[in-house]
Amino acid sequence: MSLPRIAIDAMGGDEGVRVMVHGAAMARRRHDKFSFLLVGDEAQIKSALEEHPNLRGASEILHCEGVVEGDEKPSRAIRRAKTTSMGLAIEAVKNGDCGAAVSAGNTGALMAMGKIALRTMPGIDRPALAGLMPTLLEDDVVMLDLGANTDCDARNLVQFAIMGAAYSRIVTGKAAPRVRLLNIGTESIKGTDDLRQASQRLQDATGLAMQFDGFIEADKINRGEVDVVVTDGFSGNIALKAIEGSARFVTDLLRTAFTSSLRSKIGFLVSRPATELLKHHLDPNNHNGGVFLGLNGVIVKSHGSANAQGVGNAVDVAARLLEDNITQRIMADLAEVEAEMNGNAQGASSPDAGGGPSK
Repeated sequence: MSLPRIAIDAMGGDEGVRVMVHGAAMARRRHDKFSFLLVGDEAQIKSALEEHPNLRGASEILHCEGVVEGDEKPSRAIRRAKTTSMGLAIEAVKNGDCGAAVSAGNTGALMAMGKIALRTMPGIDRPALAGLMPTLLEDDVVMLDLGANTDCDARNLVQFAIMGAAYSRIVTGKAAPRVRLLNIGTESIKGTDDLRQASQRLQDATGLAMQFDGFIEADKINRGEVDVVVTDGFSGNIALKAIEGSARFVTDLLRTAFTSSLRSKIGFLVSRPATELLKHHLDPNNHNGGVFLGLNGVIVKSHGSANAQGVGNAVDVAARLLEDNITQRIMADLAEVEAEMNGNAQGASSPDAGGGPSK
């Protein structure tokens, strides 16, 4: 059975059509069973495809002149969905023509159009934006939500944990990823009522394919001690930007230090292999590809400033999610939680529960 094809919003992103097409071509070398629908200006796409015959033979072009602008309000983008490359890429997933859509365009518009067109999966109240971040160890850490939902209750956080664990199993290959809730401390009494309730529900759900052990503080996110970090979109977006800003601060500080004197420049030459490794590890292109989890279809968000390698990594994410049936994995885990919660509720209401009289 052939895999569903991937729709590419060729007009999204800061670097233009050539970078989007180049990235898709790089991804196809690693996932040669996939075909692609390239949505955007036909003349520009055809010109870019001349440099990538491996992609040209596996692609169809859907001509579209409309583009969602980077500063466009989601409400306006929704009204123009049928006439923009982003909207038509999502529409291709909705009508079953493609299994996933990848865009480097306006995040708010992509989220809004995706939610309206695809709707949330059964058992999911809200979709969440999940991303990959580097750690001190080999595997990246999955973090969600990164901005789709600013206010979340305990039920939302439990659903995010289930979706994040399913995503982590695909990207890390671990059968039971380590999952933690982001909090201001690791003690069970810390945090909001919703955080403590979510923690208890996850601890009670013993049948899930994850290792859940309470809370994690923000300074441990990138240590490699956890595979999935779960939080609301408000805190998650702040944490993400703080981590990205710290990475840029470190690289800029090193650049300044190594150019401050002749001795420093000599020191740079000696330590260049280490600094190149650091640069590679912190490069956002190597961890590119945010996913809107919880929708009836796969939507992957690439950084707007991503280069071809970054776009290729985002397309890789879409391909791997389709290959490993992310939707089915999430639905199976949701059913497990619902069954355990219903069983606990029935046990608590039973006449025999709590030492009550038996029949």
